[in-house]
Amino acid sequence: MALSLHSCDVSDLCLGKPPLRCLPVSSSAVSDAISALKSSEDPFISVWTCTHDHNDASDAECECLGKISMADVICHLSQDGDHTLSSLDAPVSVLLPKTRSLVLHVQASCSLIEAIDLIIQGAQNLIVPIRTKTVTKKRQQNDNVSVTTTTHSNGKRFCWITQEDIIQFLLGRIAAFSPLPAMSIFDLGVINSTHAILAVDYSSSASTVVSAISRALADQTSVAVVEGEGDDPLMYLVGEISPMTLTCCDETAAAAVATLSAGYLMEYLDGGNPPESLVLEVRNRLEERGLMGLLSLFDSLSPSSPSSGYSSEEESPARTASFGRSMSMSARMARKAEAIVCNPTSSLMAVMIQAIAHRVSYTWVVDKDGCFVGMVTFVDILKVFRKFLENMI
Repeated sequence: MALSLHSCDVSDLCLGKPPLRCLPVSSSAVSDAISALKSSEDPFISVWTCTHDHNDASDAECECLGKISMADVICHLSQDGDHTLSSLDAPVSVLLPKTRSLVLHVQASCSLIEAIDLIIQGAQNLIVPIRTKTVTKKRQQNDNVSVTTTTHSNGKRFCWITQEDIIQFLLGRIAAFSPLPAMSIFDLGVINSTHAILAVDYSSSASTVVSAISRALADQTSVAVVEGEGDDPLMYLVGEISPMTLTCCDETAAAAVATLSAGYLMEYLDGGNPPESLVLEVRNRLEERGLMGLLSLFDSLSPSSPSSGYSSEEESPARTASFGRSMSMSARMARKAEAIVCNPTSSLMAVMIQAIAHRVSYTWVVDKDGCFVGMVTFVDILKVFRKFLENMI
């Protein structure tokens, strides 16, 4: 069966995947991205540039520039808290990662092996063309105004393949890779304990947290929140600040990211509603630092603001709006600040299943005493499968 995987291509992974809903880079602002994300069931939106007119059937170039989420919006606003209105009016391109290679176009005939190589080399998403039926007028009318399931030149539509898609595909054929699935992640050498791991101290300042979240977004990982004890050089994993958690928030979370330490931010984001005491703390810090743009945004949307008309004991009808955007249940699963952990003796298959179940591309690794060891990412796992497939040739 392992040999048959050499004949698989990315079209095998595209079966059942919906066409991408696209946001045009030339005519969209950050505020448009917010509206599109809030109305979408998908936590990510693709941003495109197309050089053709929608009525033009020529073979013009249509290119996906990247994907964005509410986490990108929150990081953007938190770093420019005193000029929030101008930040909202900024072009959507400011939300895109600086590295264009994170999203790559491939043909449907691209082999599974080639796709794995591209992911290992740094790509996060592979854009694959798919053929669909002509969009009817009724379907076009039902499409969201600000973000549509775009038909590109020559009637093409696209879907994207993620690291998770490839891992799930391999997991469905896991028997072909025996004995790898039963081996421990330690024995396989896939635990990443290098300096590249994003870890911040529980009491780290807001500026440190913002920088770490931005890097985690680019790496498709998360920020570990750790704590030491006295002179003990060992770090203990307390929790995490996950970009996936931020995708379930609205833009007011930028105020918390801009003002709270790592530990307090974890508490603010944990679960569905931030504690009233922390909501007031965020507002006070915004006032103290003169971040009036963020303060205005925070007061206008936060159900706990003084202008909301509800006391701290009452449940505002909008209370869940801040953390209850239209989102599938699978995306909501990653909203807890509690870290997703395994230990060095965990099997490769167990780690894969654990990550997929939580809709993340990594797991943190701790030892039996809870000391922070490192992390295992989908990229680390794909390297193991790639070597196995190479040896089967």
